[in-house]
Amino acid sequence: MALLEILKFPDPRLRIKAQPINEIDVELRRMVDDMYETMYASHGVGLAATQVNIHRQIFTMDVSETRDQGICVLNPEIIHQEGIQYEAEGCLSVGGGTYDKVERALKVRLKGMDLDGKIFELDAENLMAVCIQHEIDHLNGVLFIDHLSRLKQMRIRKKIEKLDRRE
Repeated sequence: MALLEILKFPDPRLRIKAQPINEIDVELRRMVDDMYETMYASHGVGLAATQVNIHRQIFTMDVSETRDQGICVLNPEIIHQEGIQYEAEGCLSVGGGTYDKVERALKVRLKGMDLDGKIFELDAENLMAVCIQHEIDHLNGVLFIDHLSRLKQMRIRKKIEKLDRRE
């Protein structure tokens, strides 16, 4: 396994829409293993393939406290959602310790495919629901900051540019 480089905002590759998975092979399984390793090493609860410059519809997540309940989803889609929640979100691709509240569905039903090629559905709420919506956004080239006001987006961009100049 290997740690993958996580793309950082405003990298334009974060805006590329991911392509569906049509075949599960050894290379795809290796990519998923690398995504898990990268997600855990970065202390993230989710990682979309787009964030590591793989433009395929894959995301990994683990919202468990014990960090031993990883889930990989291929070709994810939300088939039902209900309720509203406003939770502070952060992102491995948006540096500077940036967090802000984003409106998301409270509950979602996810449809996807696992690494054995089996289609499954998963009901999620709270943090898991947020994570699913956040990672699917990435696969569509959308960042959580896109859900914020223009003013907040400008402030975040300036904060990140300032931090980048210091490095």
